[in-house]
Amino acid sequence: MKQYFILIIVGLGISTASLAQKEDGEGKIVNPPQPAKMALLKAFPGSSHVKWEKEDGNYEAGFEQNGKKMSAVFDSNGSILETETEMKPGELPAAVLQYVKDHYRGAVIKEAAKITSAKGEVTYEAEVNTIDLIFDVDGKFLKEEKD
Repeated sequence: MKQYFILIIVGLGISTASLAQKEDGEGKIVNPPQPAKMALLKAFPGSSHVKWEKEDGNYEAGFEQNGKKMSAVFDSNGSILETETEMKPGELPAAVLQYVKDHYRGAVIKEAAKITSAKGEVTYEAEVNTIDLIFDVDGKFLKEEKD
């Protein structure tokens, strides 16, 4: 019994260590605070390929969960600020697809995602011509953001 307990503790230590330090895009080590690491483990058990980045004073974890690429932004206290789940462009709401067709003739949606805020508000993101187009839950255009 002791052996199993030790294996579980060691396994948790390895999982936590793999969530600890990753290089950001500038080669700097990003070491998120323990509450953010633990919040990721709790909210997304079994997540894999975790990479941490610093984003506007918060911590963004990119990872895979159940075969889907996701990210979650945490504050230093471990509160989830938003999650983003990659999706196929064809899975976007019809209104989004129509908007892109009408306003970006011939353009291809390179990436698409569903974004959920901490309050549960859903928006969609469609990357077109290196610009992120943001839409509300009904597919109404909200704004453009530089990628």
